[in-house]
Amino acid sequence: MHVPVWMWLLTLGIAAAVLIFDIYWIAKKPHVPTRREVSTVLTLYVGAAVLFGVFIWAVYGRTRGTEFFAGWLTEYSLSIDNLFIFLLIMSSFRVPERLQQTALMWGITIAIVLRGIFIAVGAAAINRFSWVFYIFGAFLIYTAIKLAFEKETDEEEYEENALISWMKRRVPSTDTWSVRLFTRENGRRVVTPIFFVVLALGMTDLLFALDSIPAIYGLTKEPYLVLTANLFALMGLRQLYFLLGGLLKKLVYLSIGLAVLLAFIGVKLLLHALHENTLPFINGGEHVNVPEIPIGVSLGAIVVILGVTTIASLWKSSRDAKRASITHD
Repeated sequence: MHVPVWMWLLTLGIAAAVLIFDIYWIAKKPHVPTRREVSTVLTLYVGAAVLFGVFIWAVYGRTRGTEFFAGWLTEYSLSIDNLFIFLLIMSSFRVPERLQQTALMWGITIAIVLRGIFIAVGAAAINRFSWVFYIFGAFLIYTAIKLAFEKETDEEEYEENALISWMKRRVPSTDTWSVRLFTRENGRRVVTPIFFVVLALGMTDLLFALDSIPAIYGLTKEPYLVLTANLFALMGLRQLYFLLGGLLKKLVYLSIGLAVLLAFIGVKLLLHALHENTLPFINGGEHVNVPEIPIGVSLGAIVVILGVTTIASLWKSSRDAKRASITHD
């Protein structure tokens, strides 16, 4: 897939412009967004992603278009899982509602930067070492197993890590909330509470990037598609946070659905690694004749997994709510 330099620059320029505008707008007018506001912006982001996928399909062919849509849906579903942790962090730090947009915007910006670095490192590793797919595949399967057997209680509270606890003790800070990360108090420079919130969000983003980047490289090896799928998945995350805040608690099977999704992509990666094998202790360093999962099948599997997960979650939540209502009556 040949992507001219101007197209890379244009893509990065537009993404940077959108982020700068968002940061400026939120800093200028901190507020709790209305449902209409977040719905409108989220619709624009999703529409832009679909149009971009159609463009890739038309210009670079069906395979590349399918790869983008599969990657975007996967990254979007993993980003939704991020929101659970974001909700816990906001609650743990007792972030005022009017400042949550600011914290989220900084967290998303950090996520984009971190994923950009991971994408570049992943692309370089894949181009040089084909055996990296073994590591990616095994890691995704391990993550899937861990996610599938994760206890529900693990998601009910946020535990502050050692670094943040240490910084709270050592770094001069104030208890006064502000949209700024730093301020002056009694003549000295101190950090505001939102600094620690952004730090917690950034560290969470780092952990989620470890899952998401190998996952999307299991669907496409094109760095441009990996980058754009991540950008479109993250751009609407702030709006999704406010739109789905209550609904997220109803997606009770999301962890299981994501576990199945990651395991599926992990198996796909291992099959590809075997097909491209160069490791001397496997089949004498020769390629292993195993079937590979076509990208069309991958996209279909992703849609089915996410669809079944959503429907089953909403059905169970509705049934539990009815039972609770009957018991209460």
